[in-house]
Amino acid sequence: MQGSSDVKWTSPDDIKAQLERSWLRGDICRASVRDTGDFPLSIALRQPSAKVMLDDFSNMQDWVKLMRAYAQKKQLKLAYKPFNHRSLGQQELPSHLLLQEPQQAAKLIAKTQLLKTFAHLYQKTGNYADSLQAWVLKHPIKTLNLAAQWQQILDLCVWMQANPQPKIYLRQVDVAGVNSKFIEQHKKVLAALFDLILPVFAIDDDFSGAAGFARRYGFLDKPLMLRVRPLDVHITLLACSGHQDVMLEAKALASMHSDVQAQIKTVFVVENEINYLSFPDMPNALLVFGSGYGFEALKQVKWLATRRWYYWGDLDTHGFAILEQLRCTFSHVSSFLMDKATFMRHKHAWGKEPKQEKKDLIHLSETESEMYDILRFNHLGEGLRLEQERIAYTNLLQVLKDIN
Repeated sequence: MQGSSDVKWTSPDDIKAQLERSWLRGDICRASVRDTGDFPLSIALRQPSAKVMLDDFSNMQDWVKLMRAYAQKKQLKLAYKPFNHRSLGQQELPSHLLLQEPQQAAKLIAKTQLLKTFAHLYQKTGNYADSLQAWVLKHPIKTLNLAAQWQQILDLCVWMQANPQPKIYLRQVDVAGVNSKFIEQHKKVLAALFDLILPVFAIDDDFSGAAGFARRYGFLDKPLMLRVRPLDVHITLLACSGHQDVMLEAKALASMHSDVQAQIKTVFVVENEINYLSFPDMPNALLVFGSGYGFEALKQVKWLATRRWYYWGDLDTHGFAILEQLRCTFSHVSSFLMDKATFMRHKHAWGKEPKQEKKDLIHLSETESEMYDILRFNHLGEGLRLEQERIAYTNLLQVLKDIN
């Protein structure tokens, strides 16, 4: 209903929308199992102004009737506020709608059964662990979305408490209704719950996120592999002579013989296979074939942290985002051929980046940030990029000459 002042008066739809927002925040669910202070709930009603009451008296009367009928139909209490109008005299307008309990709020937005389900899940979880119940209280809607799987999730939490750092593959977990696919699908919530219930010694903080889930909680995982090329023929990772292009486990490189470690002074990372294969020889240097986002394997090779690091990625927004991520592991890494001068020299080779990264990157240098902003804000054109394999090989040779 709209008054002549164009100020919207509270309608039943407004009340429903307000309660829907409260539901999505989890407030109604929380109040149904704990005294949160939210109920009784008083919903303030926007009323017509004194001018509207005079100019649009008929609509005002219709609004009062509407709110009375709504409250009566929904079996709710309607509070009134007396108003002394100069021309119309004493008036009494609805000011608040009063809801005594969360169940009333849930009924108004057709969530009665979901509220019952939440209460059941909350009580059931309390039989397992207080910390898990606290999580349910903090995340009611997430819990409801997992209602069909919640028993299996709780059973898996109990199993993990009994088997911390299990040293088996996810496929080998023996919990009814749980298989590796189930765990893969629910890694995010499982990680949050495992962090709450497991002792500190059972969690490896070197790993996080979906990729690090297995290792974080002591499961066996596919070995972290690295593809590397010594750029110096005198560096032999395997017991054979000549140039080597080696795929090996991260732990194998981490435990490489001290003589080999001593020979490697510089590490280069490239993201393109042709550039990886054609990268020129360089004394005391190791070349790593990057894998885009994710440097979990490199994190395991602790001795590499003291070497000089250089990164060469695509001159696009994702190239800089990958550089940012690498800097979170090796803070002293330098980039090369990822500057504005290189970009402008290769205008003929520009392409289009299908989907750009837009977030702020805090670990870039001043010149890198300048180039990143040019790209993400499309200062030179929409979605421009320069792939690293399109950069002239002579440019690479010159940069390496300066580095060496």
